[in-house]
Amino acid sequence: MSASAVFILDVKGKPLISRNYKGDVAMTEIDNFMPLLMQREEEGALAPLLSHGRVHFLWIKHSNLYLVATTLKNANASLVYSFLYKTVEVFCEYFKELEEESIRDNFVIVYELLDELMDFGFPQTTDSKILQEYITQQGNKLETGKSRVPPTVTNAVSWRSEGIKYKKNEVFIDVIESVNLLVNANGSVLLSEIVGTIKLKVFLSGMPELRLGLNDRVLFELTGLSGSKNKSVELEDVKFHQCVRLSRFDNDRTISFIPPDGDFELMSYRLSTQVKPLIWIESVIEKFSHSRVEIMVKAKGQFKKQSVANGVEISVPVPSDADSPRFKTSVGSAKYVPEKNVVIWSIKSFPGGKEYLMRAHFGLPSVEKEEVEGRPPIGVKFEIPYFTVSGIQVRYMKIIEKSGYQALPWVRYITQSGDYQVRTS
Repeated sequence: MSASAVFILDVKGKPLISRNYKGDVAMTEIDNFMPLLMQREEEGALAPLLSHGRVHFLWIKHSNLYLVATTLKNANASLVYSFLYKTVEVFCEYFKELEEESIRDNFVIVYELLDELMDFGFPQTTDSKILQEYITQQGNKLETGKSRVPPTVTNAVSWRSEGIKYKKNEVFIDVIESVNLLVNANGSVLLSEIVGTIKLKVFLSGMPELRLGLNDRVLFELTGLSGSKNKSVELEDVKFHQCVRLSRFDNDRTISFIPPDGDFELMSYRLSTQVKPLIWIESVIEKFSHSRVEIMVKAKGQFKKQSVANGVEISVPVPSDADSPRFKTSVGSAKYVPEKNVVIWSIKSFPGGKEYLMRAHFGLPSVEKEEVEGRPPIGVKFEIPYFTVSGIQVRYMKIIEKSGYQALPWVRYITQSGDYQVRTS
């Protein structure tokens, strides 16, 4: 079971627009939602699902709006929440910003979208690219008598239109890995994981079938490729775009799909492996009583010498009552950001194996305030192109289309910082 009705409320809980899909819940029931929400908030027991009698409210908040789905029965809650978030995504594609004003300015389009997004309480067409083919911004220009159901809505492949043509057929593959790392003051790694995504930009004619091959450990073991020569990666928590044939992947680990047109995220994965810190940070903080504080930070690139980290930013916390900053850096530039109580050391280009130094000198007031708060960690931001920390590789991308055209796949690898923190003593 899914939703009976969907409401969009303003910040005070007043309904702006609603759509009744099943008629089994009275539309006046929504009047109970805001008092219930406020009561739970006061009690400190706020939950994403609120119940009043036999009616359940499943809600999310976006900007100054509440999106609420009502249901009587034991609905599939994860399906309803996925639908509400997808609705927000579609509205943002249409109106750029989803706020009370954008709903009021586009009532007709919102009604049309609510009609197409869900039918009798079950999600239908939720792909914004397909919806934009027949629900246009110029709603009044639609001619009556010529209405037809777009083929993509009745297709087995609802995410791709037929008849797409390009002069040059190309696929761009981006393998992006974010490194989440937490290092304690002694230099021990407390937490490390890699979160990866594979994004595609597709410019292909017709209805092509794509097959992506990765150096996946399970696949190598199935096909007998596993050995010392073939480096493989064990992927965890793999999530796919709806276009991927999951049964095929479960059977023989083949990633086979008919892609949407343009940009989309094909898959995401996680690796909870021990990662060597790519940029190693050492810091010494010396406080001279009632006069000044001196900070020395050493950064070392612990990745391959042929790789270069771009846009490196090292955020070093300083006491909140510090003033009169002075800096000395062996490379890059340092800047004091008083509203965040940090020094940001920026290095445009940081080659692997190199070591750099930054010294900061701050004055302190003569009356020292009590140090109640703990010292925040040093944060690091960076991006290393042409490199993946996990060693994942695109082994092949096969493009099969009935017209038999030749297409070029292009692959790019990027490693970037996720939540990358180094604690200080």
